[in-house]
Amino acid sequence: MKFKFSEKNFAEIEKVLETKFAKRGEQYRAVLINSELGRKLTIEIYLDINIGDKKGNLVSIFTPNSHIQLHFCDGYVASDILGEVTFFGQHAGRLSGIVVEKQAACSTFTNVDSSLLSGDFEKLAPEVMLSGIALSLTEPLLEKDSSE
Repeated sequence: MKFKFSEKNFAEIEKVLETKFAKRGEQYRAVLINSELGRKLTIEIYLDINIGDKKGNLVSIFTPNSHIQLHFCDGYVASDILGEVTFFGQHAGRLSGIVVEKQAACSTFTNVDSSLLSGDFEKLAPEVMLSGIALSLTEPLLEKDSSE
C-alpha cells in the first residue's frame, strides 16, 4: 500500500481536530491545546521521506512528556463523531496506530494482530479488547493478506 496525503486529507483532519496545519516543504505541523485540562500536543506529518532505504510517510506526536512516531503511515480515519483521527500503518498482518483526539490527547497501539479488528470483542481479554476496538475503524482501508 502506498498512501499519499493530499490537501483534501489535511483539510479533513483539520476539521475533525479543530486545528490548522502549517506547511513547510514536505512537513505539515499542527498544535492542539486544551487549556482546561492543561494539555498540549503537536503533530507533524512528513510526506514520502527517506526512512532508512525506503520512502514513506512519518507521523510524529510531541507532548510535554512523550515523543511518539509512526513510520510508514498507510492512511488515516477521521471521525467527526468521535472527535479523533486514527493514523495507521500495516506490515505482515500487524497493525500500528496513533489515535489523536481534538482534546489534545493521544493513544498508541503497536503490533496489533489485524485479525483482532473483526470478530467478537467480548471474547477478548479486557487488556486486548481496547486495541481491537480502537483500530477497528481502519479495517475497511487495510490491505488484505494475499493468503486469505
